[in-house]
Amino acid sequence: MSTGQDLIVLGVLFLLAYVLGRLGKRVGLPSIPIYMLVGLLASPHFHLFPLNFKSADVELVAVFGLIFLLFNLGLEFDQDEFFTNAGSLLLSGGIRIAINMAVGLLFGFWVGWGAREALIIAGMTATSSSAIVTKLLIELRRLANRETPVILGTTVVEDVFIAIYLAIVAVVIGGEKNIWAIVLQLVISFAFLIAMFVIARWGGRIVSRLVQTKDDELFTILFFGLAVAFGGIGQLLGVSDAIGAFLIGLVLGATRFRTRVESFSLPLRDVFGAFFFLNFGLALDPSTFGLVVWPVAVAVLLTLIVNVGGGQLIALMNKLTPAEGVNVGLMLQNRGEFALILATLAAAAGLDARLTPFAGLYVLSMAVLGPVLAVNSERIGRGIFRPKRRPEPAVEARNREAEEAIALMSGSGTEPPDVEPPFGSAAADEDLYDQPSDFAAAEPDDLMVQQAMEQSDELNGRKRDPEY
Repeated sequence: MSTGQDLIVLGVLFLLAYVLGRLGKRVGLPSIPIYMLVGLLASPHFHLFPLNFKSADVELVAVFGLIFLLFNLGLEFDQDEFFTNAGSLLLSGGIRIAINMAVGLLFGFWVGWGAREALIIAGMTATSSSAIVTKLLIELRRLANRETPVILGTTVVEDVFIAIYLAIVAVVIGGEKNIWAIVLQLVISFAFLIAMFVIARWGGRIVSRLVQTKDDELFTILFFGLAVAFGGIGQLLGVSDAIGAFLIGLVLGATRFRTRVESFSLPLRDVFGAFFFLNFGLALDPSTFGLVVWPVAVAVLLTLIVNVGGGQLIALMNKLTPAEGVNVGLMLQNRGEFALILATLAAAAGLDARLTPFAGLYVLSMAVLGPVLAVNSERIGRGIFRPKRRPEPAVEARNREAEEAIALMSGSGTEPPDVEPPFGSAAADEDLYDQPSDFAAAEPDDLMVQQAMEQSDELNGRKRDPEY
C-alpha cells in the first residue's frame, strides 16, 4: 500500500479503537485488551478483515509507547509513601510477590518451555497492573475503604520489584554465557538503579533547577528527549530501554515540576501506549492459541487461588477483616501491561515463540475477569464472611444503664424518670424519628472536630493516574 493508504487504514484502526473503547468502558473493561483486539483484527494472521498491517510498520512508534508507559510509571511512583512505610510495605508486599514468583516459577517449569521462559512466566503472573487497580479503585469509589492504603502500598512495592526484576531479566535473557560477564552486567545494572534512586530521593532540588523553563514547548521537548535518551542509555547498559525510562521518570517525579510533566506526558503516553498494545495485537496469531489454551487456563486458575490466599495473608498482617482481605485479593488479580512488556522482551531475545500467544491470551483473560471480580469483591467478601451484627460497646453500656435505672425505680415503687429506652426496644423505635439528629444536637466544638476530620480525609486521599 502507499503511504496515503497506510495512513487511512491506521486512522480507521484508531477510530475503531475509540468505538470499541467506548463500548468496553460501558461494561467495565480497561483499554488494554481493546487495543490488543484492534491490532489482532488488523494483523496478517486474521483473515476475516481485508487488512495486512505488520508489526514492523509501527515498531518504532510502539517503542515510544513502551518508553512512555514506564516513564509515567516512574513519574507516578509515590516515594513518600514507600519510604515512610517501607518496613510494613516490604514485608506484606514482598511476601506476596515472593509467593507469586515461587508459584509462577514452578508453573513455568511444569510447562516445560525452558528455564529462561519459566522466569518470564513467573514475572507475568507475579505482579498486578497498578494502573488498572488504581483506576478501578477510583471508579468504584473505594479510596476511603480501610483496605485501600494496603492495596495501593502493595502496588508501590510491585513497581520497585518491576525495576529490579527487569534489570535481572535483561541480563539473564541476553544470551551471555560467561559467568563473569554476567556478574559484571548485573553490577552495572544495579549501580545504575541505585544511582538513579539516590538522585530521585535526595537530588530533587538540583534536578528542578536543571529542567526549569517557562516555555511549554521547550519543556515538552526536554522531558521527551530525556525519556527517549535514558531509554537508550538503559538499553546500552543492559537494563532495557523500559527500565531506563522508568528511572528518569522517577527522578523527574521527585522535582517540583512533577504535576507539570504529568499534564504534558499523559497525552503522549495515551497515544504511544495505544500503539504499543496495538503492535502487540499485530504479533498475535489466533492459530497458535490452541498451543497455549491449557497453560493459560492453569495460569488463570493459579492466579486466582494464590491472590485470594495472599489477600487473606495481607489482611492478617495489617489487622484487616477476612472480608476486607477478599477485597484485597480480588482487586490485585488484574494483569496488564507488564506481562506484555515481558513478552516483547522475550520475543526480541529469541525465546520460545509460544510466550507471545501465552501472554496475549493470559492478559486478555485476566483483563476481562479481573474487573468483574473487582466490581463484585465486596459482595463476595460479605457472602463468604457474613459479619455478625452486634450493638456497639457504647450502645450496650447505655442499654444496661437504662435497664438498671428502670429496675431500681420499679423496685422502689416510684415512677421512673425520663430515661432513654433501651436500644432496639419498641419504645426506642417509636421515638426514633421524634428525636433531633446527632448532627443537629452536636455541640459547636463537636461540629468543628467532625468538619476537620472530613477535610483531613479529603486531603489524605491519594490521587494517582487512573490510566494504564
